[in-house]
Amino acid sequence: MTGSAGQRRVPENFFADLEIPLPPLENQSQIAKALDRADSLRGKRRAAIALLDELAQSVFLDMFGAPASDWPVFSVDEIAAPEKGAIRTGPFGSQLLHEEFVDSGVSVLGIDNAVANEFRWGKSRFITPEKYKQLSRYTVKPGDVLITIMGTCGRCAIVPDDIPTAINTKHLCCITLDRERCLPEFLHSYFLLHPRAQSYLHKAAKGAIMSGLNMSIIKALPLHLPPIELQQDYADSLRGIQRLKASHASHLRKLDDLFGSLQQRAFRGELWDA
Repeated sequence: MTGSAGQRRVPENFFADLEIPLPPLENQSQIAKALDRADSLRGKRRAAIALLDELAQSVFLDMFGAPASDWPVFSVDEIAAPEKGAIRTGPFGSQLLHEEFVDSGVSVLGIDNAVANEFRWGKSRFITPEKYKQLSRYTVKPGDVLITIMGTCGRCAIVPDDIPTAINTKHLCCITLDRERCLPEFLHSYFLLHPRAQSYLHKAAKGAIMSGLNMSIIKALPLHLPPIELQQDYADSLRGIQRLKASHASHLRKLDDLFGSLQQRAFRGELWDA
């Protein structure tokens, strides 16, 4: 590199002296075709995943988009589990300081765990078992519905059944439902997809003192509650779609690895030497 510290630049002869392995044109054509085929397969997998997402939305709206006249209307607060703190955010202020995070222990969930409206493990955050005893009222349970209320507001995820002991931060609203009345899969999809929910949340967020969502807005969200049997039918259909989606996603990861490997081998000259 030449030039001053603030204006570093590549020497003029760098590219002139750079040696690039160049296969015969016939081999170049074969390599291009192989990469094109691999990329085409990746595109088909991505398209299949997108279609499955559309199918899940269509199933929900077909079943619940036009609620029956005899479905009762409840607020989210009314369908939460009959226990103290069924709808909660995480510890505020001095309850949990940044310097109290440790390298291992009890997990702390944040907005990075609700990505693309599904639960994912993000940045590792832990507190000690002793600190957890002080904050145990913020424990996250399997099947809880998480809604982001800071950062990118309005993302939503369902806590998986295999969640280890964990609490949520103040950036998440965590809802434990009365599952004899409302299933997590229904509330999750209602929050994200139903036109009435979207209209309510948009108006309520604009009218809030601070823009965005808060626990009061979420608690007051009204919903027409279908029979639990119908909710279960939807949850079963959704799980079937999610299994197919997971299979396509697994194959897509393998194709991404294959495509990257083919590119590296091509640039190293291994494809036409084989």
